[in-house]
Amino acid sequence: MSKVSADDFYILTANAQADEHQRVLKHGETFGVFDSHGDIRPTGLAEEGLYHEGTRFLSRYQLLIGRARPLFLSSMVKEDNAILAVDLTNPDIGRNGDLKIARGAVHIHRTKFLVEGFCYERLTFSNYSLEPVRLPLMLHADCDFADVFEVRGQVRARRGAILAPRATANGVILSYEGLDMVVRRSEVSVVPPPARTDGSTMRFELSLERGKQAFFDVTVGCASRAGRVRAPRLPRALADARKRVQAERSRQCLVETSSEPFNHWLRRSRSDLSMMATETPEGPFPYAGVPWFSAPFGRDALITALETLWCDPALSRGVLAHLAATQATTDDPIREAQPGKILHEARLGEMAALAEIPFGRYYGTVDATPLFVVLAGEYLARTEDLAFIESIWPNVQAALAWLDRSCRPYLSYLAKAKGLVNQGWKDSGD
Repeated sequence: MSKVSADDFYILTANAQADEHQRVLKHGETFGVFDSHGDIRPTGLAEEGLYHEGTRFLSRYQLLIGRARPLFLSSMVKEDNAILAVDLTNPDIGRNGDLKIARGAVHIHRTKFLVEGFCYERLTFSNYSLEPVRLPLMLHADCDFADVFEVRGQVRARRGAILAPRATANGVILSYEGLDMVVRRSEVSVVPPPARTDGSTMRFELSLERGKQAFFDVTVGCASRAGRVRAPRLPRALADARKRVQAERSRQCLVETSSEPFNHWLRRSRSDLSMMATETPEGPFPYAGVPWFSAPFGRDALITALETLWCDPALSRGVLAHLAATQATTDDPIREAQPGKILHEARLGEMAALAEIPFGRYYGTVDATPLFVVLAGEYLARTEDLAFIESIWPNVQAALAWLDRSCRPYLSYLAKAKGLVNQGWKDSGD
């Protein structure tokens, strides 16, 4: 009787599909939508990408072993929302029909995080096989530099010019010259550098002895101004990100109960709110949501501030200060601005700069102005911070004057040609 070994039933594995849920990171004006592998792929709804100031700066970012995706093991965004951690392994790698490296020989750990204007990633390769391995690696980056409204489906009559990729000593630079005369750049840098770069594909040859590890640090810088992108090195950037999370936690009220599931829900809510809070010159301001609403929205921020005033009054102060600084002072029918009105929405990006959309700074909301007055009163009652209220008192008076002019006897609105049809709490058209 012939012997039977496990090798007789070995099934070659190269399919990387497993968990296709999206993973989201955000810091400041920068956010990323990744797949479960930590990649950005132009598939499905094609909303994955690295975005900064209303523009997509990476529309494709894939790690490949040869031409195959690594096999998925697990991935998660840490509870503080600061880090995306992904675990992968190699597929079966063969040559001329022979198996050279069996699946699972090399473990791949991806640690990804954002600092405003930058995406950082550390790739850790660990050889758990009994033999040395050589892996051909590819890191493919590409970008369409689409405005976030284009990604949402809006079709533009004209676009700017995507420039040819430019190889550097450590990676590649992708560029786009917009119709607003701004040159936007994605600068991808890898340490150690690629063996060669073909177009926007960086190629590496990884040789790894048994039991050994190798590391690659990847930095993607998003630039919309002239000059070189200067990024802190990954270890320092990671340390700064952790300090930032700790500082945000220390500002907030800590609530503990006897129910651990309820405590987890509270921690998750606190982390989500911290991620959405964006530092403006006037203080923290909660953006409305990732991916399509990662921008200041007056109504959303005011309601969020009212709901969290008891535990985080600093957030309410930031909301009041920013909305006071952006309060309308003149009549502008296109932006639906009137003296005293409070902001509905503000957008960055090429389409906003060219007024292809009215939302660069848009005031088409009927309820943000009264909510601003309500929050100012509630903030004073909660904090007794009279000095701050005195500093924004002219803005409160301007808001009250707008309310007096607009009530007949109820608040009403008339939609403009390019603005929102519905300007109450549910402003969608459905």
